[in-house]
Amino acid sequence: MIPFPQISPEIFTIELFGMAFSLRWYAMAYLAGLLIGWWIMVRLMRRPALWGDAAPMRPAQVEELLTWVILGVVIGGRLGFVLFYEPGYYLANPGQIPVIWQGGMSFHGGFLGVILVSWWFSRRNGIPALRMADALAVATPIGLGLGRIANFINAELWGRPTDAPWGVIFPGEAAQTCPGVEGLCARHPSQLYEAGLEGVLLALILFALVRMGGLRRPGLVLGVFVTGYGLSRFVVEFFRQADAQFITPDNPLGHVLGGPVWGVTMGQLLSLPMVAIGLAFLIRARMRPMVAGVA
Repeated sequence: MIPFPQISPEIFTIELFGMAFSLRWYAMAYLAGLLIGWWIMVRLMRRPALWGDAAPMRPAQVEELLTWVILGVVIGGRLGFVLFYEPGYYLANPGQIPVIWQGGMSFHGGFLGVILVSWWFSRRNGIPALRMADALAVATPIGLGLGRIANFINAELWGRPTDAPWGVIFPGEAAQTCPGVEGLCARHPSQLYEAGLEGVLLALILFALVRMGGLRRPGLVLGVFVTGYGLSRFVVEFFRQADAQFITPDNPLGHVLGGPVWGVTMGQLLSLPMVAIGLAFLIRARMRPMVAGVA
């Protein structure tokens, strides 16, 4: 077992006028992920040869898009958590919906939010939606990886109990409440599994695909990203602890469909449509002709 490292969730705290203001690793991960994503997209737009003919956006438009992406991530992520994970609680306490600083964000909700604002932005500015989506796909995995590392630092979203030598002893009563385990309870560091799959591995695959001309087939990079994330999340859910509201004595694994032993979690249920949609984009892209390069 590995003791949880002594890393504070807060980078620093400043007290002003009797109030404490803290910069947390989770907020920094969001900020860094968005800025790195913006930088990657600008670099892509400045290299028209990657697209075959011309880049779909001007670098200046990427900065304008960033503002809308932030709104899509925050609003979509929060509403996704409210609707997918705790609708009963928030229906009874609607005033708690905007209290995002206390936690509660859903990737799937944020993903839908980004889709909506990006589609609107492309229509408004006459930008080919699929080509812009390809660029967004390339820019996303690094931010996902940083967010999962921040989850680990926050000692949240940990995995199921394990006796593997890399099991981590997460702090807190909830993490240490493991039925049938005597003494300290080690859990899968599922946040780091996700950081490796959704972040590092998926980023490397997409960067390699871009170098091989993937952006010359509109929708191909998007399809690989959506399929890759869906598969990664589906696999990691076998090791990740389900949300507490889905766990009961008769359903210890927190399955939302199926039985207590064999079934799918909410994360898997939301990821299956992503795999299907991603494969559809892949098939569509392969059936379309590649954009010819400029001589």
